[in-house]
Amino acid sequence: MVMLLTSPKFDDEELNLVKQCLDSGWVTQGPFVEKFEKAICATQNVEHAMATTSCTAALHMATTALGLGPGDEVIVPAFTWVTSAFAAEYVGAKVVFADIDPATYNIDPQSIKRCITPNTRAIIVVHLFGLAAEMDQIMEIAKANELVVIEDAACAIGTRYKGVKVGGIGDVGCFSFHPRKVVTTGEGGAVTTNSPDIADAIRILRNHGSSGLRLAQGDEAKPYSMAHFETVGFNLRLSDIQAAVGVAQMNKLDDLLAERRKAALLYNELLADVDELALPVAGDASGHSYQSYVISVLKGGRKKRNAIMDALARNGIQSRPGTHAVHNLGWYVENHGFVREDFPVASNAEDTTITLPIFPGIVKADQDRVVSIILSTI
Repeated sequence: MVMLLTSPKFDDEELNLVKQCLDSGWVTQGPFVEKFEKAICATQNVEHAMATTSCTAALHMATTALGLGPGDEVIVPAFTWVTSAFAAEYVGAKVVFADIDPATYNIDPQSIKRCITPNTRAIIVVHLFGLAAEMDQIMEIAKANELVVIEDAACAIGTRYKGVKVGGIGDVGCFSFHPRKVVTTGEGGAVTTNSPDIADAIRILRNHGSSGLRLAQGDEAKPYSMAHFETVGFNLRLSDIQAAVGVAQMNKLDDLLAERRKAALLYNELLADVDELALPVAGDASGHSYQSYVISVLKGGRKKRNAIMDALARNGIQSRPGTHAVHNLGWYVENHGFVREDFPVASNAEDTTITLPIFPGIVKADQDRVVSIILSTI
C-alpha cells in the first residue's frame, strides 16, 4: 500500500453537517459559510474573515482590494508556490523577488530591504510549510517604507508567531483549505483582516462586485429588488456544502495540529543525528503548524535529493520537493529573463528539499520506515 504524502481526516461530523446543509436546501454561500468565517476569526484572532473558492482567489482579491496595479512593485519570496507571485501579476503590478533564509525557507528581511525602490507598494510574506516568517522585522521594514503587507498564510491555519496567530499581523491574510492543508474544504480559501474597509471591499469583489440593492430614492427593499454594481467583481463565493465540511474541520483543529506536531517532533528525534540533513527546527518552531515537514539534503545537491526520493518511491512512499523557486519557472524565465543565480538560496532550496509524509493518523512504524529508507540512501 502506498504511504500518502498527506491525508485529510474526516469522520461523522463532516457527514452530519453536510447532510444538514443539503437538507436545508441552502447550498450556496449562506449560514454555514457564516459559521465557518466566525470560526476562522476566532481561531486566528482577527476581526473579519471572508471565505472564498481558494487561496489563489484570496490573494487575487487582496491585491485588488489594496489598489495595487501597473507601475507598482510587489516584493515576493523567490521560493514559494507560484500564485504568491501571480497575485501581483493578476493586477498588472511588477513582481520583485527577494531571496529566502536558508534555515527557515521564508523570505529574508535583509533581502526585502535590498528590493525596495520608490515604486514598491507591498510585500507578500509567505508563512511557508506552516512556519511563521520573521514578522517583527518585516512589519518594521513595511512601516518605515509605508508598504502594505499581505500574509500568504496558505499553509498556516493555526500557526503562531511569538504567540500571535498569523493572518492578522499584516494588512491582509490569505488562507488555503486545499486537501494538503491542516484544515480542508476540498478546495477553498479565506481572506482575513482587521480593517473594515478592506473587508467590505473583499465582500464586494467576491460577489460579482455587488455593493447592495439598487433602489431609487425613497424606495424600500423588496424581495425582488436587484443588486447594485459599482465595480467589476468576481464570482468567488464558497459554497455552504464546502463550508459545512470546514466547520467540522475547524471544530477539531486543535487535535489536527497536535497530531501533526507530534509526528514532526518524532521525525526531529529520529533524524537528529543525521549530519547530512537540515531539519525544520529554525525560526519560531514552537508556533509551527507543520502543514508540511520539509528536510534539506546538505551534501550531494539535487542528485542526492532525487536518489532519496526515488528510494522512497520504490518503497511505496510519496514525497515531493518543498516547492518552486518561482524565478526558475518558464513564465519568469521567458518573460523576465531571470536565471538561477539571481536567487541562489531559493534555487538551492528547490534542488535539495524533500517533503516527508505527515498527516493525522500517521503511526510511528510508518515514520520509522521513512527514516530507515532515507538513512540507507544517504
